[in-house]
Amino acid sequence: MQEIRAVDTYLRSNANRFVAELQEFLRIPSVSAQPVHKPDIRKAAEFVRAQCKQAGMSAKLVPTAGNPIVYAEWTKAKNAPTVLVYGHYDVQPPDPLDQWETPPFEPTIRKGRLYARGATDDKGQMLTHIKSVEAWMKTAGSLPVNVKFVIEGEEEVGSNNLDLFLKEHKAKLKCDVAVISDTAQFGPGVPAITYGLRGIIAVEITLKGPRQDLHSGVFGGSVANPANAAAKLIAALHDDAGRVHIPGFYDDVIPLTAAERAEFAKLPFKEAPYLKSLGVAKPHGESGFSTLERRWARPTCDVNGMISGYTGVGPKTIIPAQSTIKLTCRLVPNQNPKRVVDSLRKFAQQQLLPGIRMEFQDFHGAPAVVCDLNSPYMQAAREAVAAGFGTPPVMIREGGSIPVVGSFKQILGVDTLLLGWGQNSDNLHSPNESFRLEDFHGGIKASAHLWGELAAR
Repeated sequence: MQEIRAVDTYLRSNANRFVAELQEFLRIPSVSAQPVHKPDIRKAAEFVRAQCKQAGMSAKLVPTAGNPIVYAEWTKAKNAPTVLVYGHYDVQPPDPLDQWETPPFEPTIRKGRLYARGATDDKGQMLTHIKSVEAWMKTAGSLPVNVKFVIEGEEEVGSNNLDLFLKEHKAKLKCDVAVISDTAQFGPGVPAITYGLRGIIAVEITLKGPRQDLHSGVFGGSVANPANAAAKLIAALHDDAGRVHIPGFYDDVIPLTAAERAEFAKLPFKEAPYLKSLGVAKPHGESGFSTLERRWARPTCDVNGMISGYTGVGPKTIIPAQSTIKLTCRLVPNQNPKRVVDSLRKFAQQQLLPGIRMEFQDFHGAPAVVCDLNSPYMQAAREAVAAGFGTPPVMIREGGSIPVVGSFKQILGVDTLLLGWGQNSDNLHSPNESFRLEDFHGGIKASAHLWGELAAR
């Protein structure tokens, strides 16, 4: 196809400029969690709008109760599919600063990697799709598909205004499939398409006992200790085989198919290096499943934090007045977040020691997502990724959660192609975040080929 050859030539000719523009983007400290960076948030949104216009799309900033959403589109392809591209221009705080080898907002290239906060999450990955549109528009003068871009500035603080935007603009956002690049490849040289995500619930359980901390010698043995009560509750969450004890937890779980388990087993995954990289001697989890199956496709229940009593230097002999447990469950397809929360609340209440009162706060929830491996969109993505990275992608699930994927399904009625160009070793959310330039350019090429492959189907 002559058009895609011209696109590929354009990408090679402009590769250095693309990197320079990404560096300009990364210099903007668009930290959404810190109010002091409000002007930088606006500057980043303006940068994205300018990039979309440069690429040949119409683009505007849509105000929200929080940070603006960049909406851009090109919709002149008749009888062609419409693709919605999602990304975010906000980034995590860079702390701790003393652990960065170079300043987080001074993008630096070292050994083929571009180091900066937001390099892979999500400025670099998101920009690949804008650049692929630019390549088509500058060479062919048009796109083979219609595209709509929704780039928000609150992903790192919960996307509080995104669902409202989707609902208010549902008709305008009508599309056939969505695309997100905010995940990772399986590993260097092993591109991947993520076809499943776990869902999540997040709760906080506070156990209260006496009205104030008590002397453990004077009062110990006469009243229940909230810290002990928390330990009892936590211990009751799992059995010795690693299964979650919350009643009904597994009732709606759809088992992995034999074919899926076989595909996971064929992936180039070695457990020993994986454990060594984490500083762990042995694996642990639900019995009867492999490490990848536990990470990607089995539900979990994990304590994320415990707060109780005296934690300073040396002893302090008290019975603490209260104890707080922060807890999340990762869910798999068909599990209902509300049902799991309700069952967890009842279960926790049943574990209480006499004299302990419970406060239960439900923060947020999102269902798991799994996509049809045989859909025409998935087939198009396979071909595009193979063209971009020089080898066919493996099909994987991801243990984390991306709530917007559920929102696209529930509000817009569309599935999402999760096409991650980054690596799990990119240190996203950590010091020395980076993006391999090879992956940046491969992602742009894959995105450019995706438009043609989608149109062909």
